[in-house]
Amino acid sequence: MSLLLGPKPTDTALMPVALLLLLFILIWPSTPARAQAVPPSNAWSRVPGPTPGPPRSIGFYANGCLAGGVALPVDGPGYEAIRLQRRRIFGHPDIIDFIESLGRRAQAAGLPRFRVGDVAQARGGPLPFGHASHQTGIDADIWLTFDTGPVPPPDARDFPELGSVLDQGTIDPARFGPQQVRLLKLATEDARVERIFVNPAIKLALCRGYGGATKDGTAWLHSLRPWWGHDDHFHVRLRCPADSPQCEAQKPAEAGDGCDADLENWGRPSTELPKPPIVPPAPKPKPPAACQAVLTAR
Repeated sequence: MSLLLGPKPTDTALMPVALLLLLFILIWPSTPARAQAVPPSNAWSRVPGPTPGPPRSIGFYANGCLAGGVALPVDGPGYEAIRLQRRRIFGHPDIIDFIESLGRRAQAAGLPRFRVGDVAQARGGPLPFGHASHQTGIDADIWLTFDTGPVPPPDARDFPELGSVLDQGTIDPARFGPQQVRLLKLATEDARVERIFVNPAIKLALCRGYGGATKDGTAWLHSLRPWWGHDDHFHVRLRCPADSPQCEAQKPAEAGDGCDADLENWGRPSTELPKPPIVPPAPKPKPPAACQAVLTAR
């Protein structure tokens, strides 16, 4: 007995539905997936590869370029590189060595694999989207969520679902705990580190001892600097390399651990965090003259 309310449809009546389903099936595979989307580009993102010759970081972190860059291996002990379609896995040998060294030390500490996001483009320079810095090959983003499963193939790491470690402006214990604290502390122990940017709520929690952060004191928190965003990753910035006289150093961070009254203000729930002041955009500084030769080198 038919369960349909009304007359039983004929084969002829079903043909339009079947044709629509067939059309959907034919179209679906050709629809570009998010990971296959072509990102915006500029002259610096279209260069074929690094320049030959010795490595040099040139200019400032947010206004410079990279000569003689090297590529980070996409897999190594303790880490894996992600979002490879961006072609931002290049850097000065110092940042490449930093990542590989951190991976080995994290693995020795029993931590799961951490994920490495953007480092720099093949010749550094301004990125078409995503960052103002990462131009001189001595910045790197490291995600706060680990990968505990099998190592995914490179083409399956484009846009993993990696969310914030905060919930309503405070630490989510399910996403941020002693393992993340340990990784951050290991990163600060490298003498080449200038700063590590973290979300203000993360820094505030660490200053208050979250995850055992202060059991050995608070001196290591000096390198962690609060900044908007950075709630799903931390941003490592190295000092200018010794082989790069044209690299422009950043003003050193203030002395102390940074666990002060100003941080308490930063650390309010995200809906109350102070907003950057609204000021007219300053004219973009001219890139160092040496960067034009880096961009056009064959």
